[in-house]
Amino acid sequence: MSDKNLKWFGIGLIVVTGIIHFYDAPDAFGETTYKGILFALNGVGAFVAAYGILRGAAWGWMLGLLIAGGAFFGYVVSRTVGMPGLPIDDWLEPLGILSLVVEGLFALSAINALGVANKRNSS
Repeated sequence: MSDKNLKWFGIGLIVVTGIIHFYDAPDAFGETTYKGILFALNGVGAFVAAYGILRGAAWGWMLGLLIAGGAFFGYVVSRTVGMPGLPIDDWLEPLGILSLVVEGLFALSAINALGVANKRNSS
């Protein structure tokens, strides 16, 4: 995949991650305030990361990795040991599965993009 295509693929993936979390934030606030805040912050962070990637900044990819990785981790924790004050969630919630796929693809893209940038900088 070309650098340009990788950039746009990454932007699309992290924006979808943000949209999913913004969409689900009202339900998350209904469960507990801190979960709603985490979902809203995920959405904001995803859009900031997309901006960074658009500008060609490595920090955009790194922030996106933090956002996608944190969401992925939160999904697994909420379905294994549970989150404070909340019951353990269902593993096969469709929007959650979509989010995992998008976040995983973003992580692979970011690792690729950052690796390419490191190779380019060391040459």
